[in-house]
Amino acid sequence: MVFLLIPSVLYSDHCEASTNDSKTLLILGDSLSAGYGLAQGESWVSLLQNAWKEQGIHVINAAVSGETTDGGLARLPRLLDLHAPTHMLLELGGNDGLQGHSPAKIKANLQEMIEIAQGKGVSVILQQMQIPTNYGRRYNQMFVNNYISLAKEYDIPRIPFFLEDVALNPDLMQRDGIHPNKSAQPIIAEFMAKHLSPYLGLNAQSSVSSGN
Repeated sequence: MVFLLIPSVLYSDHCEASTNDSKTLLILGDSLSAGYGLAQGESWVSLLQNAWKEQGIHVINAAVSGETTDGGLARLPRLLDLHAPTHMLLELGGNDGLQGHSPAKIKANLQEMIEIAQGKGVSVILQQMQIPTNYGRRYNQMFVNNYISLAKEYDIPRIPFFLEDVALNPDLMQRDGIHPNKSAQPIIAEFMAKHLSPYLGLNAQSSVSSGN
């Protein structure tokens, strides 16, 4: 599976901070969560935002296309102060891997983000990331193992890579063959709802496909 994450969508910080009596999920990710190539409101994150609003979950999409762990680490403190999330989905590292960054550096950045968030009382959920196999078996294994070891070390949930059921189906991918298209978004949203719901106290069976 080849994923080239191209800087495109910029994130606006002008979102409402969470209230003390609500749950807020901050999504810190890259173009796969930022909705690259999609109209506003079509991304899987937007579908979750709409579906979970009435269930008391405020979803903040802080994903930026092309984001690396360096960028996420630099932005995180301000995002935490601005939104005061109760939970954070950490969906970063793919761009680092595609750029051949040191697995040790990737892990160190992820580790620091986890510690910063936990230091603010935020429950962190780690998204397993994947990179193409042509980067070599050793590098690929080290990359994947970063997420496994961090989840164990910090005793945090690690959810499966969210494009596992999408990336190999050309009907669900954009023309670049890299990013999931509009048709794929409800599938991803259902997948993420299933895996995220238990950590947010929600019923995983509720549908988010329609975005309603």
